[in-house]
Amino acid sequence: MTGVGAPDSPSIPFDGTVALVVDAQGLVCPLPILKAKKALSTLQPGAVLEVITTDRNAVKDFQAFCRQTGNGLLSQQQSEGVAHHFLKRRD
Repeated sequence: MTGVGAPDSPSIPFDGTVALVVDAQGLVCPLPILKAKKALSTLQPGAVLEVITTDRNAVKDFQAFCRQTGNGLLSQQQSEGVAHHFLKRRD
């Protein structure tokens, strides 16, 4: 997997612990974002959500979503058309 940086996001520590995984493979914008938003609302502040997507625009979409909502974008990894986005729910 290759990591995709979020240039506008400050470095946020991430130990790999994920509270919830949302599989949004096969869905296109805005559905992966909407599923992530709904899932984040169920998590405690500071909890990590992993979203799995296949939408080719999802990397940039999640970068913009996190900038706009204040949720942390910990990491984005892509391999063979599948991206994993790790979001930290804002405090």
